[in-house]
Amino acid sequence: MNIDIILDQIYPLPESSRLSLKKHIIEISHPKNFCLMEADKIIPYIFFIKKGIVRAYASTAENDITFWFGSEGETVISMKSYVEDKPGYENIELLEDCELYKLETESLRKLFNEDIHIANWGRRFAERELVKTEELIISRQFKTALERYKDLMRDKSDLLKRVQLGYIASYLGITQVSLSRIRAEIK
Repeated sequence: MNIDIILDQIYPLPESSRLSLKKHIIEISHPKNFCLMEADKIIPYIFFIKKGIVRAYASTAENDITFWFGSEGETVISMKSYVEDKPGYENIELLEDCELYKLETESLRKLFNEDIHIANWGRRFAERELVKTEELIISRQFKTALERYKDLMRDKSDLLKRVQLGYIASYLGITQVSLSRIRAEIK
């Protein structure tokens, strides 16, 4: 996905502001299974997914718990690092070979002070991330695994074809056996 489209999804920028912002964005690529972000580390970058899928997870003594998937056009960020310059909670693993756009957080902060349009873009960006987090929390607290699976089918059906069932089961908070039952029930 093109960086201009990704930036506009967040908040449309005047051309001069867009060009200023894009001067600080570089394209990178990493192979499948690469760890883009590690928990307990400050991550001084924001990433936008040009191509590929990533998952965010937290590790416990028993297993890894997947709590978010990102695909083309989405942002990958440690909000704790972005907002507070503190180590984040999440690990981000690439589930496919990925092409990403990378933006240094410090460069973005400088641009906020120089350009009101970019500052407004940043505000809108943070608002959207807050809403995503809120929706995730509400979904986990108030929806059944079946309802969350149906939401995935409706909102991100491509994930179901591209992501291992074990990660999907972890995301839903169920076993793979339970996921198989849900899938059989829906068919």
